[in-house]
Amino acid sequence: MSDLENGMVTIIQVFHKYSGHKCKLRKAELKALINNEMNHFIMKIHENEILDELFADLDQNGDLEIDFKEFIALISMVTSACHELY
Repeated sequence: MSDLENGMVTIIQVFHKYSGHKCKLRKAELKALINNEMNHFIMKIHENEILDELFADLDQNGDLEIDFKEFIALISMVTSACHELY
């Protein structure tokens, strides 16, 4: 696989590492994923207000869970914002 394809597979695997068999992230799982897997690009989340705001922004369908499409929006936003660094 190409570097890009390997990166895509890694994104999928990390999502499933935290979402498990239900394929959706709740707030605690999203917080753990961000704090453990994205801590060089996003400051660790310590305050619930920040987590609540981020979660509300990502949860497009209002089901109180983040599905893969909603998660990819986060990846896209962070990648775009960090593009200037590289």
